Amino acid sequence: MTPDGLGQHLLADLYGCSHLADSDVVERALRAGAEAGGATLLHLHVHRFGEGQGVTGVALLAESHISIHTWPEHGFAAVDLFLCGRRHSVPAALEALVRHFRPIEVRQQICMRGVGMRTGELTALD
Repeated sequence: MTPDGLGQHLLADLYGCSHLADSDVVERALRAGAEAGGATLLHLHVHRFGEGQGVTGVALLAESHISIHTWPEHGFAAVDLFLCGRRHSVPAALEALVRHFRPIEVRQQICMRGVGMRTGELTALD
């Protein structure tokens, strides 16, 4: 558990990217992101929508997930990165993705998940 919660959940918009229609680059980027973040890759799936079209990729991690959806026609990629635990680095995982797609601008938001939760404090929602 991180000092502020169970994990960090980052949403990032990458603008002015390259290689967004290349499913091999997306796969390598997801693998590199998991490794850089210190996560354990369980399964990786990449789907290419057609020649020159976008790619969706999801890395299922023991510590949560990394996903990416690309729009090559706009040079845009949407990244969702959630890592749990103290030894994992969301910024390092994002930096690995940025190295592969070379955006000219990155906008990001980080949300701490499970903040204030203590063991045994889970309650059901009515």
